[in-house]
Amino acid sequence: MDNSGPQVFTGNANPVLAKEIADYVGVPLGQAVVTSFPNGETFVKINENIRERDIYIVQPTAPPTNQNLMELLIMIDAARRASATRITAVIPFYGYARQDRKDQPRVPITAKLVANILVAAGANRILCMDLHAQQIQGFFDIPVDHLYAAPVIYRYLASLKLDNLTVVSPDVGGMKMASAYSQLLHSELAIVAKRRTSATSVQSQYLVGDVEGKDVLMVDDLTETAGTLTGAAALVKEKGAKRVLAAVSHCLLNDMAIQRLKDSCIDELITTNSTVVKPVPGFKLTVLSIASTLGEAIKRINGGESVSSLFEINGKGVKN
Repeated sequence: MDNSGPQVFTGNANPVLAKEIADYVGVPLGQAVVTSFPNGETFVKINENIRERDIYIVQPTAPPTNQNLMELLIMIDAARRASATRITAVIPFYGYARQDRKDQPRVPITAKLVANILVAAGANRILCMDLHAQQIQGFFDIPVDHLYAAPVIYRYLASLKLDNLTVVSPDVGGMKMASAYSQLLHSELAIVAKRRTSATSVQSQYLVGDVEGKDVLMVDDLTETAGTLTGAAALVKEKGAKRVLAAVSHCLLNDMAIQRLKDSCIDELITTNSTVVKPVPGFKLTVLSIASTLGEAIKRINGGESVSSLFEINGKGVKN
């Protein structure tokens, strides 16, 4: 038997994306039972021989975060105990990433805790996309391949043929990402300063840069409540923006976000299928597939090849 090829498995977080990745890699999606006991405990059984195989487990830790994280950990443990040679956790969206430092007394650094648990469970490698904080790569003592959604989003934006464009960061923390998009799109750059009033609401304060009469593209890595995006959109529209688009790597929309987007002046929200995206009735939501990017990374990791060229668009790097 040829044991050199990769095997792709998935939990329940995003099986559609996992199937697309497996199709791109050219292998059938691995057979595994991932379910729950009546008391809520997770049960996993891998229904294939994976001894001495290169295993890739696709599981974004999106809401329900704890459930999906436990599925991933238990699948890793099951693969380790089944004698897999290498286990790569493919985490398109890394939950708990915002808790990456102690920003107030007596709080945890949960992003580091999750990294420790993944390694303890038996992960040999991590493949992820657009981490909320770059330093999370350093939380792991195993190799981390950190990919970016920018090439996928850039190709879609290029097809729109936007003229007179300004890229806007909706907050100070997103300046590096906004700057990267601005260079790729050869556009002007602006920033919205904000003040967070609670965990679910923000108040946009002022705009640095010129958006009058221009198409505006707001970029961010993540939106959940859409407060930052819709607040910034209202401000740039007030300052004379002609059209407002938003591009985010990960879209975890709750009910509050859906209502805010429907009521907002955002003309289109562009995102990826790193998580399962809820539809927004009456609102233009474009979901782009990252399966080819992750699938190509899996093929190169399995073959011992470099993944650096996946960061390139027309010879330019997109690292934020």
